[in-house]
Amino acid sequence: MINKIALIIATFFGSGLSPFAPGTAGSAATLWLAFVMAYFFGTNGIFYATLLSFFIGVWAVHQLTKNSDEKDPSKVVIDETAGQLITFVLVAPYLHSNVSLKALFIYLIGFGLFRFFDIVKTGPVKWADTNIKNAWGVMLDDIFAGLFAAVVLSLITNRM
Repeated sequence: MINKIALIIATFFGSGLSPFAPGTAGSAATLWLAFVMAYFFGTNGIFYATLLSFFIGVWAVHQLTKNSDEKDPSKVVIDETAGQLITFVLVAPYLHSNVSLKALFIYLIGFGLFRFFDIVKTGPVKWADTNIKNAWGVMLDDIFAGLFAAVVLSLITNRM
């Protein structure tokens, strides 16, 4: 039962089971959660959803990988969920109670920026990915990618 729950969480409700680009699928699947949290709860909603997905993600990744040689299976996308969510923390005031073309562009640009930083893996993103070989490392590299994306998205949004 615990492993089934961990699998559901780690794959973000199965989005990580996509046969094509599971990380991108997980990030895209997270956009609905980002929208709901930002729209109804603003910055606090995005922030607390990020924290919850991060810590529950560490648990789920640990459960799935503790008896495996594969420490970061491609089906695990809860790390993308946490990173994609944190991307929107700084721009949440623009997204709170806002359904507009500008908000849609913010979500799309944020999605693209997060995927860019997650794939390129520069600086602390690469460091966490290569040096921390456990569930914390799986989650942290995407948090760092999300923080980079958040800063760039905030700069872009302030100019829109």
